[in-house]
Amino acid sequence: MENQENMNTGSATTNTTQQATSMANPFGQQQLPNATAILVLGIISIVGCFCYGLPGLVCGIIALVLSGKANALYKENPSLYTEASFKNMKAGKVCAIIGLSLSALTVIIVIIELVIFGAMLNAMPWEMMGRH
Repeated sequence: MENQENMNTGSATTNTTQQATSMANPFGQQQLPNATAILVLGIISIVGCFCYGLPGLVCGIIALVLSGKANALYKENPSLYTEASFKNMKAGKVCAIIGLSLSALTVIIVIIELVIFGAMLNAMPWEMMGRH
């Protein structure tokens, strides 16, 4: 008898949880996993390109990997996920591609600047500067 009461209490709790979930999302759809994180990482990758490009590269690559996984999940069962979260994921992917491109360009420019600066320092007549 006691087990039966516990089972009834457990199912009542489960029903309440299911009702709260269905009230929050009436179509039974859920957010695409990491959609917001992809968007945030994509934006950070654009901003990170101004920090010598390395943070932008890291965040852009992570955002692209996560967006690939999220896109695969969405294509398996599109009716399971909300359209808003899919749009967030797509916007984050676009930002990540832009940030990754800008960051790669920044890294290339920094490397070229370092090579030119190193060549200039190597070409300086240091021996003559030491004499007065």
